[in-house]
Amino acid sequence: MTLGFSVETLLPDARVSGPLRMGLVRLAEGDWLARSPDLRPRNAIFDAHPEAVQVFAEARPAEAELCGMLGVTGGIGQAARGHWEDFCILTQDAPGSAYRLTGAAVGFPTDWQLAEKMGKPIGAVHEPIDGYAEQLSAGVDRFLDGLRAPHVFGRTNAFVVPNGLWRYLPADDPAERYAHVTPENAGETLYVRCERETLRRLPKSQAIVFTIGVHVAPLGSLSDAGVARIAETLHGFGAGEGDRRAAPHYAHALSAYAEARQRKAA
Repeated sequence: MTLGFSVETLLPDARVSGPLRMGLVRLAEGDWLARSPDLRPRNAIFDAHPEAVQVFAEARPAEAELCGMLGVTGGIGQAARGHWEDFCILTQDAPGSAYRLTGAAVGFPTDWQLAEKMGKPIGAVHEPIDGYAEQLSAGVDRFLDGLRAPHVFGRTNAFVVPNGLWRYLPADDPAERYAHVTPENAGETLYVRCERETLRRLPKSQAIVFTIGVHVAPLGSLSDAGVARIAETLHGFGAGEGDRRAAPHYAHALSAYAEARQRKAA
């Protein structure tokens, strides 16, 4: 199976309802990373944000192995500049211990700060996600322990956001963030942001590489099926997850817009 490299092609595989799940699919080697992307936004971001690259000493062997695999010199920062994806390195202090985030180049974060996650085990990295500890943590740990090289697995998710910025790090009140959005302008003021994520183990260091490829599109640019699918998130997630996504502040506008698109298509 494959995953696409655009919001439209990723949405069919994105989770839009139900309990948390990994939703992983096996990918061919050729579908690991995006091919021939426009890297100008990447380089501009990393030039402006040197803090977007952080590597602990224990991740250096994995960093070197990853760069060798990609044919890149200069470290994980150069790897991220040369590809559309952000790269994260997960290592263990000892066999059987929790995987920790010990190296990363993250130019396009989705509402999280790298400095706050570095060094933490996977469970703590995902702590803000409602239900992660109860519904997903044990399954993620089992998957990471069982992951073998050279297999590549991928998944995707989808968020509704009020701008098309590559770095989405809102610090304002959600009510203010979505105050400009109405049912009439939702197609232009709401954006769908998908993260295409992959996981693979490096054969020598045994570290795990987690990649995040961000794809963003205006809601109005999506097909009727794409709009209908993203509208499912309004009813498919629990209150805790919906609140984290600020859904109450755009729910009416998105729902009304989706219904209008349905009527037009009928």
